[in-house]
Amino acid sequence: MASLSFTQIKGNNPVAEFSRRTRPELGLIRPNRVGFRVLASESKAEPNLSVTVNGLHMPNPFVIGSGPPGTNYTVMKRAFDEGWGAVIAKTVSLDAEKVKNVTPRYARLRVEGNGSAKGQIIGWQNIELISDRPLEIMLKEFKQLKEEYPDRILIASIMEEYNKAGWEELIDRVEQTGVDALEINFSCPHGMPERRMGAAVGQDCALLEEVCGWINAKATVPVWAKMTPNITDITQPARVALSSGCEGVAAINTIMSVMGINLTTLRPEPCVEGYAAKTRNSYCSGNMPKFSLRYSTPGGYSAKAVHPIALAKVMNIAKLMKSEFGDTDYSLSGIGGVESGGDAAEFILLGANTVQVCTGVMMHGYGVVKKLCSELKDFMKQHNFSSIEDFRGASLEYFTTHTDLVTRQQEAIKQRKAIRKGLQSDKDWTGDGFVKETESMVSN
Repeated sequence: MASLSFTQIKGNNPVAEFSRRTRPELGLIRPNRVGFRVLASESKAEPNLSVTVNGLHMPNPFVIGSGPPGTNYTVMKRAFDEGWGAVIAKTVSLDAEKVKNVTPRYARLRVEGNGSAKGQIIGWQNIELISDRPLEIMLKEFKQLKEEYPDRILIASIMEEYNKAGWEELIDRVEQTGVDALEINFSCPHGMPERRMGAAVGQDCALLEEVCGWINAKATVPVWAKMTPNITDITQPARVALSSGCEGVAAINTIMSVMGINLTTLRPEPCVEGYAAKTRNSYCSGNMPKFSLRYSTPGGYSAKAVHPIALAKVMNIAKLMKSEFGDTDYSLSGIGGVESGGDAAEFILLGANTVQVCTGVMMHGYGVVKKLCSELKDFMKQHNFSSIEDFRGASLEYFTTHTDLVTRQQEAIKQRKAIRKGLQSDKDWTGDGFVKETESMVSN
């Protein structure tokens, strides 16, 4: 492997340093929360998957996305042991007592269609809430993980109600565990919007700006804002988050959806048992008593089917970041339907620094990271790329407007016809250019 040497700039956290920096063009003073700086690297034929994002060094760009794969010490330790580049823990808040999950809370969509028990899984829906474990326990486990894996990147996902003091307390307590960065959940599509949490903030740019201001005034580690796709123009909240001091953007969270209706029971999926008074029109399936019906609620859609949507959203954010913010001080984490190295390469080609996987881990296990790394290396070898930066954002320039496409195609057709047409008439033949003029009219 390539050998890397690092210099720790300052700070108690072994992978984070926090000095202040100004951005006068934005009218903003914000933290420059960076960590190790790569001083030297050894170039080798084998592609190097390591990345340094907001000063945080990772052995590869694959990150456990916030959710069940990062819900406790045991599973996060497993992720580090398997070789994931970083782990983002399941979202925590101050009061876990308010979080009540139900079971079942997942539903799958297969290629054969709704209700099929066979075929490839292309869609996954969840109605799961943020962590229901007491914050004190999660903080203890964060601290234990950082003590056991001091050189690995652990990111805390946090979400709180619309309360400045609450946000400040949560950030302070989480940072004391030694986590390397914060991902702010402005994107959860279901659960508790009435408490102005998750997507309720991410869909309201004025509210987002205010909350980002609280967070970035308090945080001393890099901050990523996780964006909701359940919005008309995702660049608007992304711009607000970056302008308000966040070092990075993560996109996308799940898409609000109804997975489908079971055509046998006539109930939506996932279906949860619930009490209801007997009525004449109550529908009952199997041996279920008539007063015990089944109910559901819209949830978040993920897995392979959302990948094209995620690519479009990430592309739009990447273009915004490149044109308005530059791509050296800020980072972009791509999320959505990653199950192969090729899926990850697409996000990186659109400008992503890292790629998050959550549902993919739930379907294939933590060991899938080895397959992801191997396939990404194969892609890099095919194109003679030695590092992630060699191809990051390489495909962005090929996106344009439909009007521009029409103009470009018309010009291309014009040029092609001109080449194929050859001479206009016999009078155009010349002695000096006779051979070339002949060639211009040959078809093979």
